[in-house]
Amino acid sequence: MSAAWKLAVTADYANADGSTIYGDIGLGTLAEQGIEWSLVGEAGRDLRGEELEGFDALFLLSGTPFGSAQLEGVTTLKHVARFGAGFDSVDLAACDAAGITVTNAPTGLRVPMAHTALTFLFALAHTLLPKDRLVREADWDRKAEYRGPGLATATIGMIGLGGIGQETVRQLRALNLEVIAWNRSPRPDFCAEVGVEQLDFDEVIARSDYLIVTVAANSGTRHLIGAPELARMKDSAFLINIARGAVVDEPALITALQDGTIAGAGLDVFEVEPLPASSPLIGLENVVLAPHSLCWTKDFAESTGAEALGEVIAIASGNSPRNVVNSPRPATGS
Repeated sequence: MSAAWKLAVTADYANADGSTIYGDIGLGTLAEQGIEWSLVGEAGRDLRGEELEGFDALFLLSGTPFGSAQLEGVTTLKHVARFGAGFDSVDLAACDAAGITVTNAPTGLRVPMAHTALTFLFALAHTLLPKDRLVREADWDRKAEYRGPGLATATIGMIGLGGIGQETVRQLRALNLEVIAWNRSPRPDFCAEVGVEQLDFDEVIARSDYLIVTVAANSGTRHLIGAPELARMKDSAFLINIARGAVVDEPALITALQDGTIAGAGLDVFEVEPLPASSPLIGLENVVLAPHSLCWTKDFAESTGAEALGEVIAIASGNSPRNVVNSPRPATGS
């Protein structure tokens, strides 16, 4: 790099001292790589093009929208780096047309996300939240009402065998739990390696005692789990969604939870975030809720930060990034 590479960091989740909502993700190390960073934007509003002009790259710490509106008048931007695996808030076509490379960080969070799925699984299997409440309310005499279904004879269904799904399966199998799975494309080598059956979508839904959803959010997976799918689940089954809120039809899920179509759910993601205070989910005892952050731990911040910023450093140094998610149009002209 002949001149300092200038990186814009979204200010909604970061502070001027390099700390972020996730913890220390390594912003303080960028100066050693000849990269200057500064905050842009503010919480509660979309980025503007004039804020990004003059920067070589943008580091998106949140799911703030990024597309043609943010690119208006921008001539210097070459790279958009997303912290985390999801990039559904980024208009890839607009970045393609502008010749901007978009990267994500999908591997550093795989283990923390698998642990997130297991956290929900154990909490639901052992009715953790109701039992916690009984202690706090000195209501121990009711503990026999919350024995929990357990896991010893349970079948765990996976919807999605991407990176997070595969890591979750590995950890479930390490616990000697029975797992079946569905994925849009065959995964014969992986399934043979871990001893898992890959089945049709409807069969996984119907057979599972706990159904874990990890698919990516896109037009093909919107409301992948809706009223028909919920009706095919066992009435004793639980749904765990750690993907994106839009993958599950939330009104249909609420109805299923209220009328006993399914036994319960563990949800880290919602169709509208933050979850409105008026949502019926908040008052349901058979649901475990988390604010799209259950995987936020020290190791998550360190591993995901290192991967995401590694992509920034690679492009700034003229090297090839590992996790490109779009097909940017080559620059033209001299």
